Amino acid sequence: MGVSADSWIKRRQISVDDYHRMGEIGLIGPEERVELIEGEIIDMAPIGSDHASFVNRLTSLLINAVQDKGIVSVQNPVRLSNRTEPEPDFAVLKPRADFYQRQLPTATDTLLIVEVSNTSERYDREVKLPLYATYGVPEVWLISIEQKTLSIYRTPTGDRYQHEQTTDGPGMVTLFALPEVSVDLSPLF
Repeated sequence: MGVSADSWIKRRQISVDDYHRMGEIGLIGPEERVELIEGEIIDMAPIGSDHASFVNRLTSLLINAVQDKGIVSVQNPVRLSNRTEPEPDFAVLKPRADFYQRQLPTATDTLLIVEVSNTSERYDREVKLPLYATYGVPEVWLISIEQKTLSIYRTPTGDRYQHEQTTDGPGMVTLFALPEVSVDLSPLF
């Protein structure tokens, strides 16, 4: 029986609080694109013009659709656990008067997470999606810019979602947690 190549490497897991302290004292600069996933600081891909334009257009569509029924949070952290704080492209959050000033939103505050993939599709699908399910995020959309597809994941169970639907060139989509809210995604493609 062999030993895996990195089984002898000592790794140090950090907490969300440690991660925030690293930012406060300058160990992680404000310009760095990183997120904390299961206690490890992960570099995020730079944002190119395709991704930025797509996010800007989707921001407008989501804000117009959701209105005051939720808070559309763009590229901000969601604290899933003491060791995991991803920064999804979008989180539609339950309304709160303080707009989450006192503490970051958690999975229980989250109605929908949207990841827009240009170069990160495999990472979003294989790493982040199971985490979102594990921590109970009720709905996740993975949008592939390159493939022009929308994958919708609903009803988390363990580290998977019970319901998955992928469509080419999506049109109207209703938010699972806000059935009165529909978003027309056809302008994106």
